[in-house]
Amino acid sequence: MSVPPPFELSMTRLIKAPRERVYDAFVTEEALRLWQCPRGMRVAELSVDARPGGVWRMVMQSRDGSLFKVGGAYREMKRPDRIAYTWQWEEGPMAGAATLVEVSLSERDGATFLEMRHSGFPSTAASDAHARGWNGPLNKLADLLDPRGSAASVTLFGLPPSTYTRTARLALAEKGIAYTFHECGPHGPDILAVNPFGRLPALTDGDFAVYETSAIIRYLDECFDGPSLLPGSIAERARCEQWTSAFNACIYDAIVPPYIRQYFFPRGEGGQPDRAAIDAALVEIPAMLAILEAGYTKSTWLAGESISMADLFVMPVLAYLARMPEGPHLLAATPNLRRALASMQSRPSFLATEPTGRFA
Repeated sequence: MSVPPPFELSMTRLIKAPRERVYDAFVTEEALRLWQCPRGMRVAELSVDARPGGVWRMVMQSRDGSLFKVGGAYREMKRPDRIAYTWQWEEGPMAGAATLVEVSLSERDGATFLEMRHSGFPSTAASDAHARGWNGPLNKLADLLDPRGSAASVTLFGLPPSTYTRTARLALAEKGIAYTFHECGPHGPDILAVNPFGRLPALTDGDFAVYETSAIIRYLDECFDGPSLLPGSIAERARCEQWTSAFNACIYDAIVPPYIRQYFFPRGEGGQPDRAAIDAALVEIPAMLAILEAGYTKSTWLAGESISMADLFVMPVLAYLARMPEGPHLLAATPNLRRALASMQSRPSFLATEPTGRFA
C-alpha cells in the first residue's frame, strides 16, 4: 500500500528591515511575543531556547479565552540566513504530529526577502489551514520591523469621495491603524483583483483580502487594538447591526442615488441635474431622516454611548446631504441629527478623511 506524500505550504514577505533584525525576531522571546500569533490573539506563555537542539513552547490566547498550545525544537540556525525548527501542536486534530518550518532570509533591494516553507502536513486541508494561520503572524512581523508599521501589510482600495470608502477609512482612523491607501475606481482591474463584484472599498492584509464595508470593519475591529467599533452588550450589538442593515438596505438607496448623485453626476437636459428625479427623492428623504432622528434621540450615537460601526455608515451620507441645495431645509426638522453630525464633524477621524474630488 503506497503512502501519500506529505503536504506543504510556502509563503514569502519582503520586509523593509535588515536581515539581522528579521532573524533576531524569530529567535528572541521579546520579539516573538509581539508577532508570533494571528491578529486578534496574544501570546500568553512563551519559552525559547534558541540553539540547535533547544526547545521552544508557546501558548496563544484568543479574545474569548481559548488557548492554543504548540512547541518544537530548533533544527538549524545560521544567522542571518536560515532557521529551521519543528512545529508540534499539543492538542487538536494534529496533536503529536511534528511538522517542519524552514525560514530563509536574503537581501533584496535594501530589504529582506523572507521565504518560509512549512512541510509535513498529512493533508491539503491541514496545510491550507496553516497557511491561513501564518498570514497574520507574518503580517505582524512586517508591522513590527517595517518603519511604516501596519501600513506595510494593510491596504485599503477605494476613492476618497465614496461614502463607503470613507466609512472604512473612518474605522481605520478610529482604531488608529496605519494603512496604505490605494486609490482606484469601481470595476477597474485593481479593485476586481480584490473584489470580484468590482465595488468599493476592499481591503487586503498581507495575503488576506476582504470586501463589503461591514465585513472590513468587523475584521479590523477583531484583529487590531484600539476602541471597539462594535458595542459591548448584546442589545447594543443588535442595535448596531440593525442600523447598519437598515442603512444599506433602505437609507442609502433613498438618499444617495436619486438625490446626491444627481448633483455630482447631472443627467438632466443640457447637462443639468434631473429635477424630476430630485423632486421625487425629496418626497422620500424626510421619512428616512425622521427614522434616523428617532434613533439619535437618546444619545449622540446610534447604538449606545459611544461611536459604533452604524454611525460610520450614516455620517458620511449626512455630511454630503448637508452640503446639497435642499440639505439645510431637510435637516432643519432634525435637531438630533444635526447634533450628532456636528459631534462627528469635530472628531479627528472625520477631519482626516474629508473627501476631495467628485463623489463616487
